[in-house]
This record gives sequence, C-alpha cells and structure tokens, in this order.
Amino acid sequence: MGMVRDVHTRTIPASADIVGALIDRLGDDDDPLFPTPAWAPMRFDRPLGVGADGGHGPVRYRVGAHEPGRHLRFDFTDGQTGFHSITVVPLGPDSCRIEHVLESGLRGMERLLWHLAIRAVHATVVEEVFDNVERVVTGRVREPVRWSPRVRLFNRLEWSRAKGIALPAEARLARRAFPRTDFEDAWQLDLRPGMPADPAAWQGVLRGASFPVVGREDGEILLGEDAGHLDFRASLLVADGRVTLGTVVRFHHAGGRLYWAFVRRVHPFMARLMLRRTHRRLALAAPSAGERERDRLRGAADEARR
Repeated sequence: MGMVRDVHTRTIPASADIVGALIDRLGDDDDPLFPTPAWAPMRFDRPLGVGADGGHGPVRYRVGAHEPGRHLRFDFTDGQTGFHSITVVPLGPDSCRIEHVLESGLRGMERLLWHLAIRAVHATVVEEVFDNVERVVTGRVREPVRWSPRVRLFNRLEWSRAKGIALPAEARLARRAFPRTDFEDAWQLDLRPGMPADPAAWQGVLRGASFPVVGREDGEILLGEDAGHLDFRASLLVADGRVTLGTVVRFHHAGGRLYWAFVRRVHPFMARLMLRRTHRRLALAAPSAGERERDRLRGAADEARR
C-alpha cells in the first residue's frame, strides 16, 4: 500500500472567527462553501460533529475530530484508510490561513486512478471551497480555479444518472392528459443545492423537439403534440427536491401501436440522457454556493435597512 498526501493552503483577508464560522456550516442545508451544484453536495446523517456519518458523492467518511471554528477531520470509511482535514489558522485580527490536508493509503488500481483523475478532481474541489470562502468574505475571488479538460471529463462521466420510477401522483397534468393512457413512464433525479426549482427552467430537456407547452400547474409543465397515429405528452415536475420527466402516450389505432413498438426501444435511453444532460447543464450554469451566500447576506442587509 502506498500513502498519498495532498496539501492545499490559502491566506484569506478575514478573521479566523469569520472563516471558522463558515467552515462549521459544511454539510448544512445552507452550506455556503461546498461547490454545489457543480459537484454532489456534502451531507451527514446528523448535525456536524464528531461521529457524524456522510460524505459527498461516492466518497464516504465520518467526522473524527471537530474543534468548532478551527479544525475538522474527516476519517474515511467503507474500507478506505486515511483522512482529510480542514484547519483555520489565525494570522492576525483580519487575516487567517485555511489548510486542507488529505492522507490516504491506496492500493494498485486506486493509486493509478488517483494519478489519472482523482488527484486533479480533488484539487479542483478543494480550491473551489477556498474560492467560496474568499467570495463570501471579500465579494470576489482573485484567481478562481479553472477546470482542466481532465476534470471536465470526470465530472461528465460521474454525473448522477436518472432512475426509473412510477409516474408520480403529483404529476396531475400528465395523469389527466388523456381519458385513456396506453403508455407511461417517468425518470427522476435529485436536485442539488442551488439548482432551479421552477419547471420552466427545465423546458430545454426536449432540445431538438419543438413541443408546445399545453399546461402549467403547481410545479409541473406539460408539453406535447397530437398526431394522427398517437398523442404524446411530456411532464416536467419539480417537487420535493427532485425533478421528474414523465411521458404519457395515447394510441389512435394499430399504426400508432406499431410505431411506438419501435420508438419505445430507444425512448428510455433518450429520456434518461436528455434529463441527465439538462440536469448537468443547469447545475453548471447555477450560482456557486459562495455566490448564493453573498446574495443572502445582501438581502439580509437590505432588509435590515428598511
């Protein structure tokens, strides 16, 4: 087994108390630092503290040490050895240093993957956390991290995949679309923090097909078209922290059934692909966690002045 050690540091022009308070919000619902929605969010099974289990994406860990406002250590679980930690070091009344350290024992293929992709991704995520610290406390980032082609490729390949579900009861427009439905399915993805909850933002999921909007209601948009052989509706539902792409079809005669018998062979693949692509596109276009926190602070300041 070979050990890897990776260290990132940055000096921040703000007090350690201010920066430490931000670090203590890692994993919260309003986490101002972890770079979502571009990456899967950091989540724990309880408030941040020693013993909290969680992780981000496929990386699993447990909080092994916590000195509020100063130090967090996350011990890897699920068979991985080592830890990663984040420490805030005071440098003066208006300056501090953030340090992130990763140490892990890697075997064979794990070590190869580390050098091929994971090290670059890890470094990017850590630097984006630092960017968000700097953005929140100063309003800007002097030298924001940039994604390399390798990181972009990894992000694309590892993006969440839609799961098949029954058409939700909340998709009322889709359920009422026809007196009789001959085919229905639905594919779903969790929304990441910062992603749009307005279903209108998701209309581009059917890119390349100019289906008109035929209905809007309670977080759902219905698109579709009627033809001589079948009628088609696509439901975009945003509810309970998830986005769902549902499909309902009504056949008019045997020709419609025959046509759909061919189409349905590729329909699940295309539905999953279109939803996943739109999910990633909207996530990468959304404001960062630091930008959302800055907006929240500005809003609170404006409200206080009224």
